[in-house]
Amino acid sequence: MKNFRNTVFYAALFLASLPAYANNTPFEQALHDLVNDADMVGMAAAVVRGEDITFMETWGVRELGSPAEITPDTTFRIASLSKGIAATLTAKLIAAEKLSINDPITLFNDDFQLKDHSNTGAVTVKDILSHRVSLPPFAYDNLLEAGKSPTTILRRLKEVKPICEVGECYAYQNVAFNMITSAIASVGRLPYSESVETELFEPLGMYSASFGSAGLQREDDWARSYSRTKNGPWKTRSVKEAYYNVPAAGGVNASLIDMTKWLSAQMGYAPEVISDEVLQLLQTPVVETAREMWRYRRMKHLANAHYGLGWRLYQYADTLVVNHSGSVEGYSAQIAFLPERDVGLVLLTNSRTREFWDILQLFLDSELGLENPDLVSPAQ
Repeated sequence: MKNFRNTVFYAALFLASLPAYANNTPFEQALHDLVNDADMVGMAAAVVRGEDITFMETWGVRELGSPAEITPDTTFRIASLSKGIAATLTAKLIAAEKLSINDPITLFNDDFQLKDHSNTGAVTVKDILSHRVSLPPFAYDNLLEAGKSPTTILRRLKEVKPICEVGECYAYQNVAFNMITSAIASVGRLPYSESVETELFEPLGMYSASFGSAGLQREDDWARSYSRTKNGPWKTRSVKEAYYNVPAAGGVNASLIDMTKWLSAQMGYAPEVISDEVLQLLQTPVVETAREMWRYRRMKHLANAHYGLGWRLYQYADTLVVNHSGSVEGYSAQIAFLPERDVGLVLLTNSRTREFWDILQLFLDSELGLENPDLVSPAQ
């Protein structure tokens, strides 16, 4: 039986926590209202509070036309949430003094070169993980989507005009970010995916987590993805390899159960796997991300935005929010937690909708007791 240990453990946990589920928070009530009104194929959500899962629910189906419902074990692509995984493993290597945060990335990759060759050696591990490479945003993702290999693209980056000096500005990357896999493989002497499985997935009990399309489809319980044009019907999306070819940037698949374990570890509840030193490295602001203020302009309590190492860091109503989102080919994912409140949220869906992106604000406003007209009542 698939993930037997997961299923038994979480079934017991769910039954033990039924009283908490019965007392719905304003967020949970608002989430139900939103999902019931939203047009989506399937979604999975969980709230982790301290060491406990206090809310876990799934909606919809993993495939239209099938009665197979989304479950906590259903596997989704988590897209750019993969970046936090790559950064965490890198931070573990830094904490173990096997790698330096200031190592030039050229120590591990001969294919990368900037247009100004003299600046190439200035790009460090820290720059890679904080998107400060000096390239324009999403440099040559179009070539990745057209089927070009990451190696071919890296060799062509020398054609791209930088937008700033190395380390001086933020611009989100996928192909360049994936260069961290070379550093990890060089230091760990294992392929990147094997290092992640050995150092993170296995010790955290993330038994469904995997890499690549084969990993996504290795069991039947995986969510097919859907998208559509405005007012058109949902159409299934084929699984494409492009972003699987940059595994540190977008190559991971995981279930809701896996992601609650990942969230708990990032909140400090697996110190034997992810130490406080590692978490401090990840959650220290490195670069301001002003564009995030525009992207989340509807969130009126957002004060500032930064990027750490593989994680976004927001000040929301004077409270730190550690967050990342991801979206690829119809799949969307969101993870966020408030270290000061010891609470976090995971969301996974197989159909991209506007409503999905409203859920984080509902959660934050509910937890912080802020007025929100979409909440049933202000949080207490």
